[in-house]
Amino acid sequence: MQNKTFAAVAVGLGLVALPALSACGSTHGKGTASSTGSTASAASKTVTLVSHDSWAVSKGVLADFEKQSGYKVKVLKDGDAGQAVNKAILTKDHPQGDVFFGVDNTLLSRALDNGLFQPYEAKSLAQVGGPYQLDAKRHRVTPIDFGDICVNYDKAYFTAHKLAPPASFDDLVKPAYKDLLVTENASTSSPGLGFLLGTAARYGDGGWEGYWKKLKANGVKVVDGWEQAYNEEFSGSAGGKKAKADRPLVVSYASSPPAEVIYGDPKPATAPTGVASGTCFRQIEFAGLLSNAGNSEGGKALIDFLIGKEFQEDMPLNMFVYPVVKGAAVPAEFTRFGPAAEHPETMDPAKIADRRDQWVKSWTSLVLR
Repeated sequence: MQNKTFAAVAVGLGLVALPALSACGSTHGKGTASSTGSTASAASKTVTLVSHDSWAVSKGVLADFEKQSGYKVKVLKDGDAGQAVNKAILTKDHPQGDVFFGVDNTLLSRALDNGLFQPYEAKSLAQVGGPYQLDAKRHRVTPIDFGDICVNYDKAYFTAHKLAPPASFDDLVKPAYKDLLVTENASTSSPGLGFLLGTAARYGDGGWEGYWKKLKANGVKVVDGWEQAYNEEFSGSAGGKKAKADRPLVVSYASSPPAEVIYGDPKPATAPTGVASGTCFRQIEFAGLLSNAGNSEGGKALIDFLIGKEFQEDMPLNMFVYPVVKGAAVPAEFTRFGPAAEHPETMDPAKIADRRDQWVKSWTSLVLR
């Protein structure tokens, strides 16, 4: 999910602490409180958004919210998503802001169990698809966007080798794809964790470890984070081509192919990379009104804005995620080169919370030792 550059966003959602869903820096429109009047008065006209580093919005879109609502928006970026969530939990009694954006389904139960958010049912919530509403009964968080972690492939490599690209998890362990895949460390990277969760969802508690043994035997390479995997090891990316990378398969996002087109120089007519649609795990990102928020009314207005059509349609080219609001348009490059997975793997956030640490520990023992 991304902002001015595809790398900045994906890194941002890609380094976990864990997952520190890593995300790097991005630009945003920062508002400031009025310098006139008392400090209390200025504060009441400012609403503070706390997020990971991949937060991004077009200045004009944010300006529209400020003009219509009367609030100035201050944005605090707190590193990757995992770090940001952990810090928000530690400071929940005296929060840094009013709204937190960027907790996803891999970390949701941790945030909810620690009482990070207070309930708020957003005004346009009925326009958000039901599958994204993972806290529908209590409304402590509001779905904002979703994305799919999937294996990407280098089209040129598979054409040159007269080999069909893999389409599923099962394909990746076949001899034809030996030594071709690079993935991220599940303990330090959001896409790495998502890929692990995808295999756990696909093969179950009794099968995922056996699958990873086969994947390891088939030569999977593991690196620390998305930036290294995608831009240094993957032969299909612009960065990988420059680095003379030799792995034509990488764990990345369904939105990576359109990013290769949008940021291509020169801009290619079609995406040089594709997505193995049977290897996807869905991430959903949420925003919530922080417990003990100093400006609850401003926070509610901001959450309403985040699921408004203007912001929802602005997101894809800023954070490389898909909108959750019904009818929100996505760029043509997304529908052409990076459509969302039709049948992604999913998992109940409570199960993720219950098993995540043990899965990562077992994965580390199996794959890295």
